Amino acid sequence: MPLTSRRLRAALLATASVTLVAATLPAPEPLGIGDRLFPHLGNPGYDVLSYDIALVYKGRNTEPLDAVTTIDARTTAPLERINLDFARGTVRSVEVNGRDTEFATAGEDLVVDAPSGLPAGVPLRITVRHTSDPSGDQSVGGWVRTADGLAMANQADAAHRVFPSNDHPADKAYFTFRVTAPKDLTVVAGGLPTGKQDHAGTTTWTYRSGHPMATELAQVSIGRSAVRRRTGPGGLPVRDVVPAADREKLEPWLKKTPAQLDWMEKQVGPYPFETYGLLVADTRTGFELETQTLSLFERSLFTGTGYPEWYVESVMVHELAHQWFGDSVSPGSWSDLWLNEGHATWYEARYAEEHAKKPMERRMREAYAASDSWRAAGGPPARPDVPTPDHKISLFRPIVYDGSALVLYALREEIGEAAFDRLERTWVRAHRNGSATTRQFTALASRIAGQDLTGFFDGWLYGKKTPPMPGHPDWRSGTPRSATAGKGPARATKPE
Repeated sequence: MPLTSRRLRAALLATASVTLVAATLPAPEPLGIGDRLFPHLGNPGYDVLSYDIALVYKGRNTEPLDAVTTIDARTTAPLERINLDFARGTVRSVEVNGRDTEFATAGEDLVVDAPSGLPAGVPLRITVRHTSDPSGDQSVGGWVRTADGLAMANQADAAHRVFPSNDHPADKAYFTFRVTAPKDLTVVAGGLPTGKQDHAGTTTWTYRSGHPMATELAQVSIGRSAVRRRTGPGGLPVRDVVPAADREKLEPWLKKTPAQLDWMEKQVGPYPFETYGLLVADTRTGFELETQTLSLFERSLFTGTGYPEWYVESVMVHELAHQWFGDSVSPGSWSDLWLNEGHATWYEARYAEEHAKKPMERRMREAYAASDSWRAAGGPPARPDVPTPDHKISLFRPIVYDGSALVLYALREEIGEAAFDRLERTWVRAHRNGSATTRQFTALASRIAGQDLTGFFDGWLYGKKTPPMPGHPDWRSGTPRSATAGKGPARATKPE
């Protein structure tokens, strides 16, 4: 095809968010795996095994990074075209199994020709040369600009604003990040370091995950950072990444992590990954985030004066608990989000009860009082309302936090503490490194409890009204006495 024709097609098919160099596929269309809340997220026909993502950061956090994303996958159905989620950058070229191929965009999909067609069950390697643009609206996620560099906040549907991917937690994969940055900056990513190579004026840092990871949990930090190292239970490497100027100021908080790890292991079993730590970023996101092995926190949580110590510690435990619930065991669909946030809130509240004398029962009674209004505003825990297209983070509503922890409280009251403890430990062990659904959780609960809990879960997870609380017939759902009772000072955030 003549070059002028290729440019014409690129101009016609390119969207405002992704610029194309070449495009010849007829009538590309966005696909998805049928998620009720994000219908165009994820793509059918293949299973990603690994991502290898090379990034070149030139020192300014508003300029696009040069990038090469290599995806190793296996087809699960015959494919003539391959859809990838990608929504912010310039695509320069695409190869499929070593051959240059043509591409186009449709919505937030990069649509790639599969040369000669691909049968089911064969290896697939896709190499995309592109840019990764951090200059857009941070409120929609993806790259987060910090005072001295960049970090990632990809939940729920924003990883594809950073790199081409199958951007749904049902398709987890291993990750390798190779990041080149100026010598005076430090790069840290999820997983463990596997190499560091100096060049003239730059350094390339390589990190690999030791376990499969959902795209929304990927993390890369670039900045003038200090890396603080210590040891957790069983010799677990703990590393924290903080602004270099704050290394001493933050140390009283950072040193709490090993004991918190020990506490969580006593609740649900061994920590599921190869390392853990906090990434403290000098930025304003409005939330904290459980990125795998390196949880993202706003600097102001630790350096501000508005939060008591017990509250900050409970937020730290919330993100730590996610490493089991949401990271190691990821949601099969985004309607299963309650399993992530309900459990993280549950252990946050239990920790506050044990370490700061903040009664769990009081907090759950307050949540019960608000539960009907939460359900009316955002849907029931396991069938949340679809988030608004211009504010997708609105999915993270009170019903998936304290409203879902309330479900777990009711379940423990229904089946007893011993069965509930077995359920929690069995759940994270049985589904480690995978994705799981609400149906699987409820089936496991019935099996461990030795009773059919279908009716119980139907009401608590899907009902428009909150069912009666087992063991507490006097509890009423109405106007709560205090929206934040038992939680500490209100934080205008998505309290991940």
